Amino acid sequence: MIRIKDLRMYFGRHKVLDGINLEIGRGETVVVLGRSGVGKSVLLKCIVGLLKPTSGEVWVEDVRVDTASWDVLSRLRKKFGYVFQGAALFDWMTVLENVMLPLREMGVEYEEAKRRAIQSLNHVGLKGSYGKYPSELSGGMRKRVGIARAIVVNPAYLFYDEPTSGLDPQTSRMIYDLMQTLDEELDATTVIISHDVVLAKRFGRRVVYLDDGRIEYDGPFEHAHRSPKFMEFLGEHVHLL
Repeated sequence: MIRIKDLRMYFGRHKVLDGINLEIGRGETVVVLGRSGVGKSVLLKCIVGLLKPTSGEVWVEDVRVDTASWDVLSRLRKKFGYVFQGAALFDWMTVLENVMLPLREMGVEYEEAKRRAIQSLNHVGLKGSYGKYPSELSGGMRKRVGIARAIVVNPAYLFYDEPTSGLDPQTSRMIYDLMQTLDEELDATTVIISHDVVLAKRFGRRVVYLDDGRIEYDGPFEHAHRSPKFMEFLGEHVHLL
């Protein structure tokens, strides 16, 4: 379970998050939706301990993330799979080496890490791409490598930061399908940060809409009409309701 209590985040005088209260149950999938710059990625980075909030509490299971020691955070993060917005692959590593990396850092022996990385890459449809470098891949393929690296650790928590950002509609649909498959197959608590309305519709059992640092809506996508600000955000996509 993830529990966020009265979370506030300021960068200097600039308010990014202003009193966020949120609970995400075990195995639940939640889409955090909103315009660019409203604090979605900042919220995610607070959850995983990459940023320390100005005030408030962040709990994952029984660990208070915002005050935890480095050792405690390191142990907790072994349960995390994180898909970065730009994939964040290392250019000097092959696809296979990029996916093996978190396992090797966890102390998994080379051959076992290789076996699991190949299995993970096959799972996301990248069989035969093991020896390629990120510069040789399309944007959609790089995104799939990032997903393979996130799931190779068999995460209890799976975090996506703008998984379809910069992708064309057809490639985005491929990523939706892959995410849907993983959502059904993995027993993971999943948080998806996005401004992609079509994605929110696809995974819309629970959507948290952020605006001006606050939660303006928390519920099924189909009930967005209950929030005037959410409806304003939907704009031309209101037909998806």
